[in-house]
Amino acid sequence: MKQNKRIWIILALAAAALAIVYGVRGSLFDSGSTENMAALTSPFPDRVVMLDLGANECVPCKMMAPILEELKKEYAGRAEIIFIDVWKDPDQAKKYGIRAIPTQIFFNAEGREVYRNTGFMDKKRIVDILSRLGVS
Repeated sequence: MKQNKRIWIILALAAAALAIVYGVRGSLFDSGSTENMAALTSPFPDRVVMLDLGANECVPCKMMAPILEELKKEYAGRAEIIFIDVWKDPDQAKKYGIRAIPTQIFFNAEGREVYRNTGFMDKKRIVDILSRLGVS
């Protein structure tokens, strides 16, 4: 039992280290933050979208799963909260330029990428970004 706990702690620390290494990939409303992603557009035009690209077996992704389910219910009809398992659908990882998981991409209502985060993201930060994008 103690060994299993130690393994989970090591995995969580490794995931946190990856998130720190890759850091935030752009800042909200920073016009230069997504230059290399200029061709990307939202999968849902005319609606704010949070796209979470991860894997069902990734530890930080598992930690985010209940948060995403809550947000889907809370923002139903106002914003799209979408999870894509890039281990099952690797073409999506290529399409969105994913280098580490989880990665969250936020699109404004015009369909343009405005913010990207790599690593675990708590509910408060997600809600803050959705609010900044005009979703109440």
